[in-house]
Amino acid sequence: MFITFEGPEGSGKTTQIRLLAAWLENRGFGVVTTREPGGTRIGNGIRALLLDIDHTEMTPRTETLLFNAARAQIVHEVIRPSLKAGQIVLCDRFADSTLAYQGYGYGQNREELARLIGYATGGLVPDLTIYLDVQPEVGLARKQAGSSQEWNRLDAQTVAFHRAVQAGYTALIQAEPDRWAVIRSESPAEDVHRAVVELVASRLPAQVEEAL
Repeated sequence: MFITFEGPEGSGKTTQIRLLAAWLENRGFGVVTTREPGGTRIGNGIRALLLDIDHTEMTPRTETLLFNAARAQIVHEVIRPSLKAGQIVLCDRFADSTLAYQGYGYGQNREELARLIGYATGGLVPDLTIYLDVQPEVGLARKQAGSSQEWNRLDAQTVAFHRAVQAGYTALIQAEPDRWAVIRSESPAEDVHRAVVELVASRLPAQVEEAL
C-alpha cells in the first residue's frame, strides 16, 4: 500500500508519518518511510539544490524538472521495490506537490506537468493521500519557530503564493475525492494521529481490525 502525505508547510507531515509508521510496525507491518525530494543519494543531492534559500535565480521550469528527476529516482530505487516486497510505503509529499506548487502556485501549465509527472513516476499513483489541513500562515509560523525544521527557498515564497498552493490542493482533492482524505492538523499531534490511524485502519486488510 502506498500512502502519501500532503499539506502546507508546517502542517505536521513528518511527525504524523513517524507516528503512523510506529503504529503500523507495532502491528507487524513492514513499513518504509521516505520523502520528496530526497530519499536516495541522488535525490538528496537534488534536494540540496532545490531548497537552498540562496538559489533565488532558479526558474519555476528548472525547479519542476529537478523535482521530477528526484521523483523518478525514488520511484525506481525505493517505492516500487518496497511495494513489490509487500511493504507499506509512507511518503512525505509526492506528485501532487508538483501540481499544487509548480502548477497552481507558479501558474505553470498543469497538463504539461501531468505528462511530466507520468513520465517520472511511470504512472504510479498513491492508494491513499492524506492532506493535513492548516492555514498557510499558521503552518509557516510553526515551521519558522521550530528548531529542527529547515527554512527553505519555497518556505520563503510570499503568503499569496502559499495561498494559491492551498487553493490548488483544494482543486486536486475535489477532482479525486476517493483517493484523498482531509484531516485538520491545527489540533495537538496526538489528536491528529488518532484521526490518521482511524483512517488508515479503515483502508487496510480486514485482519488488521482484529488487532485494533
